[in-house]
Amino acid sequence: MAEINVTPFVDVMLVLLIIFMVTAPMLTQGVDVDLPKTRSVRTLPAGSDHLVLSVKKDGSIFLDEYGVPFDDLRQHLQNLVVSQHKQLYLRADKNVAYGVVVKVMGEIKSVGIEKLGIVAKATDEQKGEDKDRDVR
Repeated sequence: MAEINVTPFVDVMLVLLIIFMVTAPMLTQGVDVDLPKTRSVRTLPAGSDHLVLSVKKDGSIFLDEYGVPFDDLRQHLQNLVVSQHKQLYLRADKNVAYGVVVKVMGEIKSVGIEKLGIVAKATDEQKGEDKDRDVR
């Protein structure tokens, strides 16, 4: 028999493809933040033309899933958001101190970012999935 049987190879590749298709959306979840709920929300856009700035309950700050010290936040925003012309979204835990969110928003404003999306969850009254949403 001089032919190579590719059927097992195709079977393995299809299984791997299905595994990656199922796990890929779970990997883009980001930092775990307990978001506040609101009525008027839109779906957060998909794609790589935006960055998400998360503030956890303990006050730690993450740009996408990478931790950023508050003192270095301005430099990271300048390099990653302003210079690359990306949209910035703010995800803050509902239990984080108001003063921390105001300080972070002050740093965002001082860099020159004028458009800022705020991320929240849809209320239970709204139909649909329980995903992160953009409040505008």
